[in-house]
Amino acid sequence: MNSDSFKAMLVRKDEEGKFNREITTRKLESLPEGEILLRVKYSSLNYKDALSAIGSRGVTKNYPHTPGVDAAGVVESSESNKFKPGDEVIVHGYDLGVDTSGGFGQYVRVPADWVVNLPAGLELKESMMYGTAGFTAAQSVLRIIEGGLRPQGGKILVTGATGGVGSMSVAILKKAGYIVTASTGKTGQEQFLTDLGAEEVITREDLTDSSGRLLLKGQWAGVVDTVGGEMLATAIKSTRQRGVVTTCGNVASHDLNINVYPFILRGVTLAGIDSQSCPMERRKLVWEKMSGEWKPYVLDSICRTVSLEGLDTEIDVILKGGQVGRVIIDLWN
Repeated sequence: MNSDSFKAMLVRKDEEGKFNREITTRKLESLPEGEILLRVKYSSLNYKDALSAIGSRGVTKNYPHTPGVDAAGVVESSESNKFKPGDEVIVHGYDLGVDTSGGFGQYVRVPADWVVNLPAGLELKESMMYGTAGFTAAQSVLRIIEGGLRPQGGKILVTGATGGVGSMSVAILKKAGYIVTASTGKTGQEQFLTDLGAEEVITREDLTDSSGRLLLKGQWAGVVDTVGGEMLATAIKSTRQRGVVTTCGNVASHDLNINVYPFILRGVTLAGIDSQSCPMERRKLVWEKMSGEWKPYVLDSICRTVSLEGLDTEIDVILKGGQVGRVIIDLWN
């Protein structure tokens, strides 16, 4: 390749309206405007990326497009005094990988205001072991702590616990000292979740209540929900007095059939977690937590690494609900 070209996954829409993805060569001049040109070393695969890769209009409106909401690498050039060539940095969220060419390419060009310096205590690859999934998990844990819940206060439930956000939530909560109950619909993953730090593993069916009762027995001091739908409704109804429930996903359903009693009789708080537009100061705080006191000992065991050419298969896996843990993309392998 020439110095002004690079490899990337490109998703195109053909004349029949079908979306196709391929690994191809792009020119640097095809990237959007921005103060920072970043040589991407690592990215990671999130469910949102997979939706973008199949043409979901709810994620990406403009094609051809390179997905990837996460990118970690080295500043190649900078028009901002905040960063200089050679700086190791992270970019995630905002419009990256949505309608701005994303981390499934060896270079991205972005506004300086989207960029975070790699915090001390993290390597570039480790930052993508977290990625948006880990960042979302850490935000959820922070919200639980800010809600006044302490480790001695009771069990924290994590739904969708084998997925990216779920597995990171289990590991971070364990590192922060909490007792974790992990819920999963995947069979045979008990040991994986126990190794991450779960004290108890329950099934998806255990969190699907069809009794019609307005309140259930209080079991959880707090909840990190990653799936939405009926499981979230059941978790809310079975959260104890003054509990905090965070929600960040809708893979089960975007609907929430719930009454007001958990909120007005038990004082339960339902907190939405938004990683895409998280303010920069809070973004930096969360990354500091992840690189320091919340960094799990089991980070490597949650993740596996593929090349850009191996990414296509992984997209199919995550769309079918088969991904366990995190998938990291080595852009230069």
